[in-house]
Amino acid sequence: MSQAALTSSYKKEMTNTNFKILVILGICHLLNDSIQAVVPAMFPILEKSMGLTFTQLGIIAFSLNMVSSVMQPIVGVATDKRPMPFALPIGLTSTLFGVLGLAFAPSFAWIVLAVFFIGLGSAVFHPEGSRVAHMAAGSKRGLAQSIYQVGGNTGQALAPLITALILVPLGQKGAAWFTLVAAMAVILLVYIAIWYSKKLNLDIQALKQKGKNALAAENPFSGKIIFYLTLLLFLIFARSWYVSGITNFYAFYAIDNYGFSIQKAQGFLFAFLVAGALGTFFGGPLADRFGKRNIILISLVGTAPLSIIMPFVPQTFAFIILMLTGFILMSSFSVTVVYAQELVPGKVGLMSGLTVGLAFGMGAIGSIVLGYLADQIGLSLTIILTGFLPLLGILTLLLPKD
Repeated sequence: MSQAALTSSYKKEMTNTNFKILVILGICHLLNDSIQAVVPAMFPILEKSMGLTFTQLGIIAFSLNMVSSVMQPIVGVATDKRPMPFALPIGLTSTLFGVLGLAFAPSFAWIVLAVFFIGLGSAVFHPEGSRVAHMAAGSKRGLAQSIYQVGGNTGQALAPLITALILVPLGQKGAAWFTLVAAMAVILLVYIAIWYSKKLNLDIQALKQKGKNALAAENPFSGKIIFYLTLLLFLIFARSWYVSGITNFYAFYAIDNYGFSIQKAQGFLFAFLVAGALGTFFGGPLADRFGKRNIILISLVGTAPLSIIMPFVPQTFAFIILMLTGFILMSSFSVTVVYAQELVPGKVGLMSGLTVGLAFGMGAIGSIVLGYLADQIGLSLTIILTGFLPLLGILTLLLPKD
């Protein structure tokens, strides 16, 4: 191919959005995160079948979150230096073995080991998946990340259904069915990896040259950039802590204050998660149209009035407010990823690892803090105070415009 033809092909690839790749990637994200949701969904089953203590269940949850979340920036740094297309199917193969181990684990130690493999697969998948979304985005980066991220949020929202339809009737061995889910994801990711390799062959020279020019012009980690990135991560932590408070403790609040059954409380939680998945999808296109910083600001500050009044309204209004809160708050989920990637060009994997992986790790720590707070001051007051977290979104005004 001539240099002129190569340049023309590269420019076309850079501006066109590859929706086929994005949809397949979003499906893989759904499959991956639904598998990850199996672990906490199995807690009641494991507690009953193996006699595990709450401390042991906490260790399992901590192991999953730390491996799958904290390792993401490490994977991102490694793949920023040397992209590895086939890390995607290899990572999901690790998840496949982890799920199989979880289904047939004879002891607590084996469960922790199985969860390690599931977390490792997820740690590899997320930063590399975000890189593929970035590569396939063309000029629609917000939309591309939304398609990718909405798959993951939908997979997480399936946890209540997984528990009711599969794990309750089949028990621990019911997790074995998710090896089929993992196998399907591996097959799809092999296709993604082949496209990824071809895309690298097409534009790697142009990207290298662009990277050299960018580095020559400005240090990507200047003091100002580090301040903006730290502020962005703080805002993500505030969002993660609020979501963690709702997903982990609102069901107990609804049972105590509205007299709900467990099933009805889970229904409210499912509505919040589904609305959040929809918000994730629409947030990206809105950011492409109105600006990323504006959507981040609106998603947090716009949530605050709703989250503050939610504990004080009747159950019907609480359901509506819960859905609106999930939709508005999560509209910035994919947007913060793209904002960070554009804030520090050339570090797609690292920025994805920090904004998605580390955020979930902080959400896990938030669960511990909020749980301790609920024990000390009561659940109702903890839910009320949690509603003020989105007000921290006003700090978004300190971030630079897109």
